[in-house]
Amino acid sequence: MRLLALDTSTEACSVALLLDGEVYLRFEMTVRGHAELVLPMVEALLGESGIALEDLDGLAFGRGPGAFTGLRIATGVVQGLAFGANLPVAPVSSLAAVAEQVPAAIGEAILICNDARMGEVYWGLFRREADGGLGSLAPERVDPPERVGHGVATAAHAAGNALARHPALRDRLRSAGLQIHDGLYPRADAVARLGRGPWRGAEAYPRSRRYPSTSVTTWPGRRHGTSPECHNYRL
Repeated sequence: MRLLALDTSTEACSVALLLDGEVYLRFEMTVRGHAELVLPMVEALLGESGIALEDLDGLAFGRGPGAFTGLRIATGVVQGLAFGANLPVAPVSSLAAVAEQVPAAIGEAILICNDARMGEVYWGLFRREADGGLGSLAPERVDPPERVGHGVATAAHAAGNALARHPALRDRLRSAGLQIHDGLYPRADAVARLGRGPWRGAEAYPRSRRYPSTSVTTWPGRRHGTSPECHNYRL
């Protein structure tokens, strides 16, 4: 499979190219430079690999939850590339893209906590499955830090940029016995690995279909509770 993936949902901007099992990544931390970085990253990866956009099997992108501006950039770039090259698109949870990087054993649950600003946290609970895939154990939510993890199964691992920004949350999870994994952000290589699944299950968005609105994945108005989009990912 030849798949181009990108994620701009946080301060991490990344693009990855999956070519028959090998993944090539461009990654850079930036506060407001996503729009200037993402297309040159795409062009560089394609140029270095000698692959034309039209030679790809599809595209994948981090659909959030995350920063509104970043999600608008990702959605716009992917939509333009998809229409221009007649490619299908797979949206991937940006929380799942963090969980994919955690070295969890089969059956272990992973709690992902990403900063939602305004004193709140996007969070989701995932599990490493026996087939190597990543399963979702609960709908993704946005809540105050003190509500994160309530009402769901006990996790073995925790990761996400909210842990560094909410020390009380980090301390609570560590005290509960969770292994903390620092420095993990949604990353395009993880999006690419997860993005292979929809093609196997015929769930990719066709070229003619409107892509998911970023208003779904960012929850404007700061409504607490679940996101209407929650997926299981099997690789």
